[in-house]
Amino acid sequence: MTITRTGHSYIDTESGKTLDAWFPLALTTPTRSCLAEKHGLIRSQLIEITITSLDDAPTSTEEAYLRLHLLSERSVLPNHINLDGIFGLLPIVAWTSAGPVLPAKIDALRTAVAADWHHLTVPSVDRFPRMSDYIVPAGVRIADADRVRLGAHLASGTTVMHEGFVNFNAGTLGESMVEGRVTPGVVVGKNSDIGAGASIMGTLSGGGKSKNAIGERSLLGANAGIGISLGDDCIVEAGLYVTAGTKVRTPDGQIVAARDLSGHNKLLFRRNSQTGAVEVLPTKGNQWGGLNSSLHVND
Repeated sequence: MTITRTGHSYIDTESGKTLDAWFPLALTTPTRSCLAEKHGLIRSQLIEITITSLDDAPTSTEEAYLRLHLLSERSVLPNHINLDGIFGLLPIVAWTSAGPVLPAKIDALRTAVAADWHHLTVPSVDRFPRMSDYIVPAGVRIADADRVRLGAHLASGTTVMHEGFVNFNAGTLGESMVEGRVTPGVVVGKNSDIGAGASIMGTLSGGGKSKNAIGERSLLGANAGIGISLGDDCIVEAGLYVTAGTKVRTPDGQIVAARDLSGHNKLLFRRNSQTGAVEVLPTKGNQWGGLNSSLHVND
């Protein structure tokens, strides 16, 4: 499948380095302006980028940005697109209230925009910008936009609360509550809840390649974590971190590594408050009560 899109890029005037690229879904000619361009620190240009195969690795900053757009606009699913080498293609940029500039240009920009009665703020210095500065997918609520990177995939009905974080090439596949961290390569199934402070090991954790996921109607409790996948109708109790090597006692008394239970449905992982042992028990569907449906109607 060949994809061709027209976009708009900002370029550092002095070095000629591309800082970002924006590919709106609308068929109209993309237009942007900012104070950094007005004062000559950056320039802009229209671009046309063609991707002949999403299985091939990106080869330019502009193409890397298009792939991140495809994820955030929900044209492709996480883990279904080649992003190899993306860190080397995305420069570190100061994302400022007056436009993107190289970090070394922050002071020059601050001085320049003072004439415009503009007080410069710098929300982040990073390779990835906020998703919401480029794409706001329909049916999504994000309490703190700084915590969702471009390249996140958020299904309609997703609510990301203030402490929730969704990285690139990761996200949700249906109505979900995200109050914890969804790291690269991780997908969360419909009607699942990532509790406050919870974490899921992704493909960048220690350079791992294992792709963990959470199925449908599952709960990762507050301050819990997993280094395995959860199937449907699963629960990990609050505060319990289950890594692949965690020794787990089964109902029949066997001791197994948690990796042997990865992806299985209807399991409750808990720590025995008397012995300290990690145990797994069978659950009934929606034992934890499920999502509050009224919180995820985001139209």
